[in-house]
Amino acid sequence: MTGAPAPGPGPGFETRAIHAGQPPDPATGAVVTPVHLATTFAQSGPGAHLGYEYSRSANPTRTALEACLASLEGGVAGFAFASGMAAEDAVLRLLPPASHVLLPADAYGGTYRLVARVYGPAGYSFTPVDLADAAAVEAAWRDETRLVWVETPTNPTLAIVDIAATAAMARERSALCVVDNTFATPYLQRPLELGADAVVHSTTKYLGGHSDVVGGFVALTSPERAERLAFVQNAVGAVPGPVDCYLVLRGIKTLAVRMERHCSNAAAVARLLVSHPAVDRVFFPGLEAHPGHELAARQMSGPGGMVSFLVRGGEPAALEVVSGTRVFTLAESLGAVESLIEHPARMTHASAAGSPLEVDARLVRLSVGIETESDLLADLEQALDRVAP
Repeated sequence: MTGAPAPGPGPGFETRAIHAGQPPDPATGAVVTPVHLATTFAQSGPGAHLGYEYSRSANPTRTALEACLASLEGGVAGFAFASGMAAEDAVLRLLPPASHVLLPADAYGGTYRLVARVYGPAGYSFTPVDLADAAAVEAAWRDETRLVWVETPTNPTLAIVDIAATAAMARERSALCVVDNTFATPYLQRPLELGADAVVHSTTKYLGGHSDVVGGFVALTSPERAERLAFVQNAVGAVPGPVDCYLVLRGIKTLAVRMERHCSNAAAVARLLVSHPAVDRVFFPGLEAHPGHELAARQMSGPGGMVSFLVRGGEPAALEVVSGTRVFTLAESLGAVESLIEHPARMTHASAAGSPLEVDARLVRLSVGIETESDLLADLEQALDRVAP
């Protein structure tokens, strides 16, 4: 198995984010994990090496990243990938042929595309369902259901799913429960501690945190499944390069302090949106009116930095809002230090158009960054004022 094991319990989250898997370099004393660019490693004899032979199989910089994130998520092992979608694909490869998957009714468009249009033609099936509704999950369950794919908060409407209850239901029925923890990060939520079998990330987002690297990650609780995923990682080869691993490691070191600011700025933005006449509805777990507010407070330590809202004037008004900001940048992706605004129906979730997961064209999604709070509020207010009734 090439995935690095997680260290045992001990230091706090912030300490592990900076030090787990990253001791000073024994050769030089460097306090930052070196970028190991080597593609191959010397052997003292055939098969006799120091743990590394070829960088697709394992690389010291990647090992450091995998150990650090496995520690933060509480997994027995962690595996880094070239993108979040590559990480998702690796998890889906653990399923037996002709498996049925339960997806969130508002899953990320890329997840829907992968399951429906890549795995669908290969004989896999799926059902979109409101995972917050236990009766709906029960009704959608089939004998061949082998995976419940959870997003919480969901992308883009920020619904909250009970991880412990969903994981328990899956376990009772011999299915896997996998949680996409990209929005929350392990700083705010740790699904493996709540019973999930695996957790996935797009490390492109909050973990990298600076819009300068693409990557993915999986952590698991089962050594047997970890062995299988290690095989997939090596056999398929969708691994990140050492520079990418270095950039994600750098981002993780400031994850805790960044998430605190993301959360506080997002809460201020949500309060502004609730009171603005151009806004019809706000989706943010930190609001008491949010249907999942109490559950989010139990399984998360903060509401996160994502806010979505419906514009009262319909799609034309929504498009005008996303094109009218100055501090918020109109762009896809999320989770970085700069604030982003987007129109999911035409951007990140366009692949779900015409499907049961189609996004409301009035919806605007915000990734609230760590800029000065008053600047963010003023920027949104002037954009919304343009379409106010």
